[in-house]
Amino acid sequence: MSTINTIDFESKLTNELDKAIVQKSVTSFMADNSFRQKFVGARTVLVPDVDFSGLGDYDRDGGFTTGAVNVNQESYQLTQDRARSFSIDREDMDETGIAGLAGQIMGEFVRTKVAPEIDAYTLSKLANLAATKEHTVALESGETVAENCLKLINSAIEKVSEEVGYDEEIVVFVNPTVYSALSNTSELTRSLEVGDFTRGELTTKVQKINNAYIIPVSGARMKTAYTFNDGKTDGETDGGFVPASDAEDIGILAMPKKAGMLIKKTDKVRIFTPDRNQQMDAYKFDYRLYYDLLVKKSKENSIYAYIY
Repeated sequence: MSTINTIDFESKLTNELDKAIVQKSVTSFMADNSFRQKFVGARTVLVPDVDFSGLGDYDRDGGFTTGAVNVNQESYQLTQDRARSFSIDREDMDETGIAGLAGQIMGEFVRTKVAPEIDAYTLSKLANLAATKEHTVALESGETVAENCLKLINSAIEKVSEEVGYDEEIVVFVNPTVYSALSNTSELTRSLEVGDFTRGELTTKVQKINNAYIIPVSGARMKTAYTFNDGKTDGETDGGFVPASDAEDIGILAMPKKAGMLIKKTDKVRIFTPDRNQQMDAYKFDYRLYYDLLVKKSKENSIYAYIY
């Protein structure tokens, strides 16, 4: 690998993998909301949450009524410290093929393993927050999803809008059951629009209902609980994640686009050439992603779900 600048290659590959996450993760837009955070120590991050006094009467003799601006540095703990190491034997590639093969292998890993796990963790955490707050929508006795999916979605949108106002961008994640029912309802044509949805530098066309973006999500990523395998314990050596035995389905998850913050402290690839790899005569790729999904306390009441 002497013909390749390893440090430069690591930087470029990390950047490309980050773009792959943006493209393949339905929750990647929440990274756009992560700003002005400050890390304290290894696991703690401080996020400012601002609260204001409301307006008061102006007094023509006394002047302005004094108010307050409270900037609370809320402390959150990051919990998802995930990683994997891969080796490719020296004989499986030539000097000039390392860049292309490494990009293909790691890119496929991010698309098929990393992005789905980020979504599963993020969506389950948001749904559990909604359930804890008792911010759920439900079918009436005798109603079915097939006949009442639009009613459920509109109910969730309305509750979010009542909390944050009608000028906020709202995102509604739906699982395949709800999305299929929505696609087959005759009511859809009267309320369906198409709008531009931005995730980082990527903009795509997305269906909208009542000015809310509808994001269909794989059912495997729409559960309320998961086991995230450690990759080394018996039964968990394959790594990745699986739904917990008591997991429920998330049919609908509605929230303001700016409510969740996907914070990454580490998102990096390290590369060791065969000459630097002390364990084997192979190229070694270490991938680490240290992240969490945070919701400011001022936004916790703005998330609603349909769970069944």
